Amino acid sequence: MQKVLTAAEMREVDRLTVEKYGIPSLLLMENAAHAAARVIAEKLGGSVAGKSFLILCGKGNNGGDGAALARILAISGASVDILLLGKIDKTQNEAHTNFEVLRRYTSEADYINDLITLEHFQLSMFSGGGFVKMLEVPTQDELESFFYRQPENKSSYAGIIDALFGTGLSRPLENLTGDAIEYFNRFYESLFFQDFGNKNKSFLTVALDLPSGLHANFGNLFDANIQTDLTITFTAPKPANVLPPASRFNGELVTVSIGSPQELIDNSPSQLFVAEKQDAQVWLRQTRFEKGSYKNKRGHALLVVGSKKYTGAAVMSGDAAVKTGVGLVTVATPESAKDAVAGRLLPEVITNAVAETETGAMSAEAFAQIEKLFAKVDALAIGCGLDASGEETKNLVKKVIENRKTPVVIDADGLNALAPFELQGSDELPLILTPHEGEMRRLLGVDKDFDFSDRVKIARDFSQKHHVILLLKGERSLVAAPDGRVVVNPTGNEGLGKGGSGDTLTGIIVGFVAQSFAAPKDLNFYTPAGAKPWQASTAFDAVVAALYIAGMAGDIAAKKLGMRSMTASDVRECLGEAFRELEND
Repeated sequence: MQKVLTAAEMREVDRLTVEKYGIPSLLLMENAAHAAARVIAEKLGGSVAGKSFLILCGKGNNGGDGAALARILAISGASVDILLLGKIDKTQNEAHTNFEVLRRYTSEADYINDLITLEHFQLSMFSGGGFVKMLEVPTQDELESFFYRQPENKSSYAGIIDALFGTGLSRPLENLTGDAIEYFNRFYESLFFQDFGNKNKSFLTVALDLPSGLHANFGNLFDANIQTDLTITFTAPKPANVLPPASRFNGELVTVSIGSPQELIDNSPSQLFVAEKQDAQVWLRQTRFEKGSYKNKRGHALLVVGSKKYTGAAVMSGDAAVKTGVGLVTVATPESAKDAVAGRLLPEVITNAVAETETGAMSAEAFAQIEKLFAKVDALAIGCGLDASGEETKNLVKKVIENRKTPVVIDADGLNALAPFELQGSDELPLILTPHEGEMRRLLGVDKDFDFSDRVKIARDFSQKHHVILLLKGERSLVAAPDGRVVVNPTGNEGLGKGGSGDTLTGIIVGFVAQSFAAPKDLNFYTPAGAKPWQASTAFDAVVAALYIAGMAGDIAAKKLGMRSMTASDVRECLGEAFRELEND
């Protein structure tokens, strides 16, 4: 997991890097520029030689990053136009140093064409054959002049780079910087789309650290901000890099190291993280198939799901569970639903009929039948298609959870049966709740006017209050732990917002948790550097991995079928490909 740092936490890491480790801040800026240049070259086919770029620079450190980047791109053979919003003499510290380096390379010249004369335009040629042309733009008129009355080379840009503001913003941009964002976005639109809206794939917009106009510490938006294809953030992601809706404006996010020791990042007080591919890979290695492994060693998942009214949910959750690598899956469903469920389930899934109410939902008598299965299973899921509108079924849900012998995953009507939520989980027998926003409101006992904008705080507070693992579904789903950690999941797409996706996810999660808790602890498991000898047995790690891989399977399905046509069943069928991709990497 990558730790996510606020602007203040990032400044503290930078300060300690300089003061404790003696690494100059100018070197950190140089490292940031070199790292950004490498990423940009990679995205453009491996080289920037012969390509042209426009870099918009502010007067602060983000602008200094841009100035250093311009020099490095030019040394690599690129031609770079810099627009500095202000005067070089008004810049400070490391930013001033980098702008002065460019100025000392230059020979002063007026840039003249038939429309306008631009003063303070410098031209630099570098040893790599590239050029930097730098223009100070202290007024709105001069900014407008560049964007609207100097058109001859704009269509040749391979990319435009935002180095205006970075993480220092705490209020909406206005005046010159606000105008620059507006021009940037208009310029982007004019170059990004050609031929009746087809994407111009040869053109790239890039933000350094954070798209300008976003508040680094929050996912919510100000009035205007820059939209980019790629954001290169330094040292660690910031909340606005990973939390929606701000994350939508980052494009692809790449985090690069610039020289700050990992110890400083690890010791930062932040409890917000973003899941990584390595989290899923570690879980897969720790629950891998060993010689001599067989079904009773791979874990047994029990799903208490379905009703006469909702048989499909039971099928989707059971089929998803059996595709996770778990040894055994049992679906307990009402008697009147058994034939419909069993007839559509994969043949590897065991089906048990339990007592039901007159409406075909599970009755109170079903508890004795379910309880007999407790000793045989390693994890239990309850809720998918349950139809918990009646009191009998609601009471059954509570009784199953209160008498549990394993971790329990609760979804859909299992959650509704417990709303408003008053139970307490435990480390030994974890409760894993998987609500979407509507279900979360019911669990909290609040109405639709409740402010849901700070999803991280809502998830963390609820998880800590009730000592549960909370998976709050939605765009960039969150997993919160009782110790205060919250992990943002970066995988998945809009095509997952269809019926059955939640049931499929529940099956995947219970399959993962069952494998974690069944895995022998005396095996020589792969352990990442700095980790404890055994970590996969924690339900939290299993949920983080399950969510990441489920989203990854959704992304594979979207590539194959398109978001419009993909279904929850397609996600299940793409799990194998997601596993192979991670295990073979």
